[in-house]
Amino acid sequence: MGVKLERGRRGSRRAHKVMSDINVTPLVDVMLVLLIVFMVTAPLLTAGVQIDLPKAQAHSIHQQDNAPLEISIQSNGNLLMGQTPVTVDHLKDVLSAIAKDTPDRRVYIRADNHLSYGQVMAVMGIASTSGLTKIALITDPSTAQGQ
Repeated sequence: MGVKLERGRRGSRRAHKVMSDINVTPLVDVMLVLLIVFMVTAPLLTAGVQIDLPKAQAHSIHQQDNAPLEISIQSNGNLLMGQTPVTVDHLKDVLSAIAKDTPDRRVYIRADNHLSYGQVMAVMGIASTSGLTKIALITDPSTAQGQ
């Protein structure tokens, strides 16, 4: 609470009156400190868990109705196109040729449950860089419910 000093009638005597004005300077200081604290901590609260994701070249996926192409990845890493075994280089060539004729063709990737995420993303990247944009992963819903 502040005290306001005023001169009395005689000039030598001073009368002390209570000042009823609010001093807003400390309030502004506190609010600025709180603002700075929130500005610094807000970006830290939105940060997620750090994960080292595999790198792959992929484009956005669009919906389209064509006969799907199935690529299977076995647990040992072997690639199958339909029922035919293929190598990575041959897969790139075949998918590039298919993308030139029908770029909106759907690709279904069936991968073994024990494969690493990077191996699956590498095949998805091959399909995406060849020009195919409709790529989907196939799962078995009957076993997903039991886990």
